[in-house]
Amino acid sequence: MTITELDRAKSLITSIPDHPEPGVNFRDISPLIADGPALRAVTEALIAPFAGQFDFVGGLEARGFLFAGTIAAMTGVGILPIRKAGKLPKPAAAASYSLEYGTATIEAPDLLGEGARVLLVDDILATGGTLTAAQALVADLGAEVIGSAVVLELTGLGGREHAGEVHALFSD
Repeated sequence: MTITELDRAKSLITSIPDHPEPGVNFRDISPLIADGPALRAVTEALIAPFAGQFDFVGGLEARGFLFAGTIAAMTGVGILPIRKAGKLPKPAAAASYSLEYGTATIEAPDLLGEGARVLLVDDILATGGTLTAAQALVADLGAEVIGSAVVLELTGLGGREHAGEVHALFSD
């Protein structure tokens, strides 16, 4: 992987103004994940600081699932799906949080053993609410968050103030 590959991957992320509501500038990663070389470069870069340190990838619904799947496949670890409320048949833990355009609740199943090491992955770091809630969920399940990684950080929304240290490939 080269910096040029990551620069090209970043250029594939587009902005959709006023989605899902007026004033929100939605970042669309669809062109990035549709491009195999870009997806591979981003996946490798998300893994790099945490290689060999995690037993599970916690994928945050919905777009974090995409990167969790590629990371899990490339590293041979399992996935902890962190879902929106009501999507799991038997959630073991739940946490509510605020985001830039409302509130939400996420849930996780009981798949982790005591002391499991989890890398949390999402596409975007905005206000930090989702990652902060996911960190609490993992702790409630008796596991350890070894790090959080995102493709794009929206720096103006202050997510790091809430979510702590985050490995972000790109910032905007």
